[in-house]
Amino acid sequence: MAKAPVQRMSQLMAKTLRDDPADAEVLSHKLLVRAGYVRRTAAGIWSWLPLGKKVLSNVERIVREEMDAVGAQEVSLPALLPREPYEATGRWDEYGAELFRLQDRKGGDYLLGPTHEEIFTLLVKDQCSSYKDLPVILYQIQTKFRDEARPRAGILRGREFLMKDSYSFDTEDEGLAHSYGLHRQAYQRIFERLGLDYRICAATAGAMGGSKSEEFLAPAEAGEDTFADCPNCDFAANTEAVYQKVVAVDGSAVPAAEEIPTPDTPTIETLAASLGVPASATLKNLLVKVDGEIVAIGVPGDREVDMDKVEEHFGPTAVVELVTEEDFAARPDLVRGYVGPQGLEKVTYLADPRVAPGTSWITGANKEGTHAKNVVAGRDFEVSAYVDVVVVQDGDPCPECGTGLKLDRAIEIGHIFQLGRKYADALKLDVLGQNGKPVRVTMGSYGIGVSRAVAALAEQTADDKGLCWPAEVAPADVHVVAAGKALQTELALEVSDKLAAAGLRVLVDDRAGVSPGVKFTDSELMGVPKILVAGRRAGEGVVELKDRRTGEREELTVEEALAALTA
Repeated sequence: MAKAPVQRMSQLMAKTLRDDPADAEVLSHKLLVRAGYVRRTAAGIWSWLPLGKKVLSNVERIVREEMDAVGAQEVSLPALLPREPYEATGRWDEYGAELFRLQDRKGGDYLLGPTHEEIFTLLVKDQCSSYKDLPVILYQIQTKFRDEARPRAGILRGREFLMKDSYSFDTEDEGLAHSYGLHRQAYQRIFERLGLDYRICAATAGAMGGSKSEEFLAPAEAGEDTFADCPNCDFAANTEAVYQKVVAVDGSAVPAAEEIPTPDTPTIETLAASLGVPASATLKNLLVKVDGEIVAIGVPGDREVDMDKVEEHFGPTAVVELVTEEDFAARPDLVRGYVGPQGLEKVTYLADPRVAPGTSWITGANKEGTHAKNVVAGRDFEVSAYVDVVVVQDGDPCPECGTGLKLDRAIEIGHIFQLGRKYADALKLDVLGQNGKPVRVTMGSYGIGVSRAVAALAEQTADDKGLCWPAEVAPADVHVVAAGKALQTELALEVSDKLAAAGLRVLVDDRAGVSPGVKFTDSELMGVPKILVAGRRAGEGVVELKDRRTGEREELTVEEALAALTA
């Protein structure tokens, strides 16, 4: 086995900090800065120092090995991209303010790539002309750019980040399903090798488009995603993808709808208090404008509407906004605070699945200071379409088995999409089929946040002393600490050379003038899996071996320590 170089901390560019950075909000941000892994360059832009780069490279290596194992081919495409392909797919406008746009000296429009579906599509269009050239999976590990409005949480939400993006190209839907399955399995192996705790969750496609979509989420308090997990069955989904089934009930025994005076009750809270009923017995009707047309959305009064879900329902190009005072003034039939679905004209009515046929509600009567009770869905009003747009709550029934769902925070570390032909249609990607006629190619898109995975690992594995890396991603296999005296330093360097000769990656703290206490604290902060201390018994040839994760330690002779570490 080739000898690995020993990294001496006396020569290492990495200054540890005792205190948390003033702007740090989450654990990974605090520890990665304090341990000398990263440094802030600007808001949402980070520099990776030597130890951090080693961890990042180890994550890249694992991703690369598993992608190569499924037959994917690595390429490297530019990050500076022309406007035209993104305009052809509509994403030049869909991305909105998140897209970094710039012009060259001749006035040509360019962008910094947030993701590369269009460019990969054009590459395959240029290189592949026949069904014999497919299927093919291409990937790259590259820096991406998104102009986050509020970059925060260190490397978790930056404006520049490292990502693995891969793309599959097939001539048939069955081939796409196969390529999707290969990626799904590869991702499971990647995250298991990284040592991440993760969940595979159903997700929405968003601006990416396509049909089937799943996220790989790493549970963590610092996560910006919320997912719902069923404790009884295997259902798991991002809350944006949680759905409820429409289950009709028998409303034939409900009396006829009846108007009741309810002065000064324009809100659900005031209405429920006035009538002495729970908010869940009332029907809230939210009015929005979709591309200028008014749409009403009915939800139980105790639920909040998730506007992200509303926008997702209408699609990335739709302009969705709340109605204004001017809109009410132009429509006197819509009485603010007293809108009900019965008798609405020129208004599309959507409803939450809980407003199922046969259910009875107290809702607005479309008159000032008046509500109506015994208003039955399907009898007194019709629903144009059922949509899942409420904010999911802990304990909501699982759509598969009915058990109460559990909500958790998580970090998105991967996302896979069956794109279908959205990009192939826009950019006219065809190959010659077996019958000699053109065949439109179908695509998949698959991403892993490489730099986010580093932060996710820090969040999940750190303890109260510092980072605690899994062995495959750690910057070294063993951290040798010389307590301080000349004899201890001499032994530490000798042991380090022997470990390196055996093929281990070694970080040795040989700094002069640094107290043993600081060295021990730094070794725990940096999080290398094994810590070997040349301390008070160095003169006897005895060292202390500590497991960073478990805290277990034992005194061994140098020979015993070498045997234990190289076994």
